[in-house]
Amino acid sequence: MTIKVVGVIFIGLAGGLAVGSGFVAFLTVLGIIPRLTQLSKTMKMIRYYEWAVVLGAISGAMATLRDPILGISSLFLIPLGLTGGIFYGMLAGALTEVLNVFPVLAKRLGIDGKIIILIMAIVLGKIFGSIFQWVYLVHH
Repeated sequence: MTIKVVGVIFIGLAGGLAVGSGFVAFLTVLGIIPRLTQLSKTMKMIRYYEWAVVLGAISGAMATLRDPILGISSLFLIPLGLTGGIFYGMLAGALTEVLNVFPVLAKRLGIDGKIIILIMAIVLGKIFGSIFQWVYLVHH
């Protein structure tokens, strides 16, 4: 019995270290935190951004393990959803900026001069897809 418990602890720690290392490498390669401070002109607050990411990852891991029921007002979920959407939007934006996805895609589609239309189509598609998921799929 003790060997099984030690094995599960070892596998859990190894998996957590692998996922955590990948997350840190992903953030480092994309340079999300320095780019965010550069765009918002808040370079002196970079430590707070870093700690926000660390505390967010820890609290997310703890919430995943415990599966909490928060019993909070649905009005609180609106800003929570907005901040989550902003995070994922910025993450996707950083990824596309690093990989130069939009210019390559616009050139392949033959709409070089209309890249703003491509960006707006992607943004509106994401917005309407998210609204559809929350309104239809979550409540049915």
